[in-house]
Amino acid sequence: MNRLLPLLVLIVGAGFIGLNSVYTVDEREQVLIVRFGEAISQVNEAGADNPGLHFKYPFVDQVIRFDKRNMEFNMRPAEILASDQERLIVDAFLRYRIVDPLRFFQTARTIRGGEGLLSPIMQDSLRGVIASLPSSEVVSGQRAELMVRIQSAVELQVASQDLGVEVIDVRILRADLPPQIQGQVFRRMISERSQQARGIRAEGEEQSRQIRAEADRESVVIEAQAQADAERIRGEGDARRNAIYAEAYGRDPEFFAFYRSMQAYETAIVDGTPIVIPPDSEFFSYFQERGGDR
Repeated sequence: MNRLLPLLVLIVGAGFIGLNSVYTVDEREQVLIVRFGEAISQVNEAGADNPGLHFKYPFVDQVIRFDKRNMEFNMRPAEILASDQERLIVDAFLRYRIVDPLRFFQTARTIRGGEGLLSPIMQDSLRGVIASLPSSEVVSGQRAELMVRIQSAVELQVASQDLGVEVIDVRILRADLPPQIQGQVFRRMISERSQQARGIRAEGEEQSRQIRAEADRESVVIEAQAQADAERIRGEGDARRNAIYAEAYGRDPEFFAFYRSMQAYETAIVDGTPIVIPPDSEFFSYFQERGGDR
């Protein structure tokens, strides 16, 4: 029994050392090997694909694991002043991914430490963007454009501090007025919108009057032009008619005189129209000739 005890201790010790010499890496994580506080190697980092079983020096090498997937950091609701000095309660979150575990370890050491660095960056970016806008636009404006501006500001600071992370997305969950002043601010917003509506309506009415006046002026000009064209065409027609009459008269004056007399008879002699004129008048010359010696 006494001879087996050292062997048993040796086997247990070897097993213990063996277990501390190997480690496994999941495909969803990246690993940093740290020896005496200094990172010496990376496993399955961004761009690499080497999960599975790996070896390390027992007891002296420490395995630091970081998630390779997108991670989410939720900020605590913060009170921020808008450009009109109204206080807003803003609740936002950040999605990020560790792309350089070595740099992340050097700057933040842990996930909690990294989020501790990201928190003031988010706070500063939110305050900088929201402080440039009135509360009405933050509460009821284009939220997508607002988040794009905030994300750009966060990305700029993260890149300047070289944290080893990539910003995926920034979202505002809530941007509301404090409950105690909501009614007052909403009434003021309604009053401002009503004033803007009155101004827009007055401007529209003024433009409407200008358009109507311009249309009336154009109508008068078009009507006058049309009247002038009509008179010109009528004059050209009369001139053409007189020219045709003159040409016809020159060809056969007697037939022309007869034709004009027939037109005069048609116009003057209608049923019930009394005509007082001497029988030998020139007006009835063709009647006289028809009833005379001929």
